[in-house]
Amino acid sequence: MKTIRPLIAMLWFAFLASCNTPPPEQRFPEVSYKHLAPIRLDVKTIEIFSTYASTFAPPQVEHLFPLAPSAAAERWAKERLVATGKEGRARFIVRDASVVQQRLPKSGGITGLITTEQTDRYVAELGVELIVHDDLGQREGKVAARAQLSRTVSEDITLNGLEQVWFEMAEALMKDLNAQLEAGVASYLKPFLK
Repeated sequence: MKTIRPLIAMLWFAFLASCNTPPPEQRFPEVSYKHLAPIRLDVKTIEIFSTYASTFAPPQVEHLFPLAPSAAAERWAKERLVATGKEGRARFIVRDASVVQQRLPKSGGITGLITTEQTDRYVAELGVELIVHDDLGQREGKVAARAQLSRTVSEDITLNGLEQVWFEMAEALMKDLNAQLEAGVASYLKPFLK
C-alpha cells in the first residue's frame, strides 16, 4: 500500500500537468524575397530604417505578429535593393506598420448564446518610401507605397489560428507592397535603374 500511494500521487500530478499544457508553438515558413529579381539602383549606398514606433500596447498588436509588417518590409529592402553606383544614396523608410485590434459588438440574448460570431477585426497598414538623393542630399526621385487590409476573426479562434491569420495578413500586405514598389520604381526611378 505504501508504494501505491506515491505512484497514484505521481499519476495525479502528471494528469493535472497535462491539463494545463499550452499548445505546441506554431512554426511558420521563412519569408524571403531573394527569389525575386534584384532592383539595381545607380547609387553608392542604400539606407534601410523605420520611423514607425509601435506603442506595444492595446489596441496596437503588430508586435505580436509572427512576422511583424515592419520587419517584413525591411527584409524586402535588404534582399531586393542593390547599390551599383559610385555616388548618391537611396533611403528605404518604413513610415507606417500598424495593426490595430477593433472589438466588434456581440449579439445579446439567445442569438448571442447559440451563434459563433466575429468578435475582433484587425486593421493593418504598411507604408514605405524609397527616396534617391544625390551626394549633396538633394532628392532626385521618390516612390511611395501603401498597403492596407483588414480581417475579422470569430470568438472561438485558437491562439494558433489567430497567429496563422496574422501571418497571412503580413504576407498579403507584402505582396501588395511588392507589386506597388515594382511598378513605382519602373515608372518614377527609371533613370536610377542599372
